Amino acid sequence: MIEATDFRDAMSLLTTAVNVVTTKGSSGIHGFTASAVCSVTDTPPTLLVCMNQTSRSHAHFLENKTLSVNVLGAHHEPISNAFASKLSSEERFKQGVWTQLATGAPVLEDALVSFDCEIQDIQEVGTHSVFMCRVVAIKQAVSQGGTDEGLVYFNRAYHQVGQIEIA
Repeated sequence: MIEATDFRDAMSLLTTAVNVVTTKGSSGIHGFTASAVCSVTDTPPTLLVCMNQTSRSHAHFLENKTLSVNVLGAHHEPISNAFASKLSSEERFKQGVWTQLATGAPVLEDALVSFDCEIQDIQEVGTHSVFMCRVVAIKQAVSQGGTDEGLVYFNRAYHQVGQIEIA
């Protein structure tokens, strides 16, 4: 049997993109930092997002049934830290400039890319909920005359990766 600590140690060596996942609706405005986000299919465009069921925001995502995945650039490390902290939702959203797309879930104005989604299905797996999310709108960063690097998490630390031309 594999111990949970051994599994977490091994998973720390799986490089992951850093995202802030947000929601807004009848249950209010909430968000959290997530690394467990991936593409499922492009037809229909679908993302998978994992969230710990003990998160104080969990019930709000279930009730609102929408979310936006905001893919962070290297300069967003402070925003990632804020959304991973014990700060209130109000304090978290003071970081960065926020807008919205189709669902009303907050979209980080200068995220590398944001995926605005409707939660289509939820599976409970161990300690987490797995949200299957239908993408209804996408917003990519607008050129500020420069390039940006992605923010990733590896071996329990932030790193910068790649360099993209912002179109």
